[in-house]
Amino acid sequence: MGESGSRNAAHDMFDADVASKGLGIELVSAADGAAVARMRVTAAMLNGHAIGHGGFVFLLADTAFALACNSHGPVTVAAGGEISFLRPVREGDLLEARATERTRYGRSGIYDVTVWRDGEVVAEFRGRSRTLSRDEGGPQG
Repeated sequence: MGESGSRNAAHDMFDADVASKGLGIELVSAADGAAVARMRVTAAMLNGHAIGHGGFVFLLADTAFALACNSHGPVTVAAGGEISFLRPVREGDLLEARATERTRYGRSGIYDVTVWRDGEVVAEFRGRSRTLSRDEGGPQG
């Protein structure tokens, strides 16, 4: 496992992503508006029903979304996102989130992320992105 493809702004962003790395999320690929990220569900991610807490599944999907929308280069952040949980996840499950750009228009974009476990869809996420201008905290230059 590990990063594949050439490095881009998404790889640089992920290198500094303490939250995602702290949960063991792995960047598999990120380029051309698409990305793949993986995460193993740990005991610390379980809720009171002994299934994976939805917040962690959301975080994995959100990370893949961020990687996809930042693969183009300008600093891009989430303007919103929603998720549908389709199947529960359990301790030990290896989840893979695959993000795909649906459209970009001006400084906005829409991305879909499917979260998989062993060939079965466990969640669907849709994210809305916004590319920042320098005045909004984007890179100076």
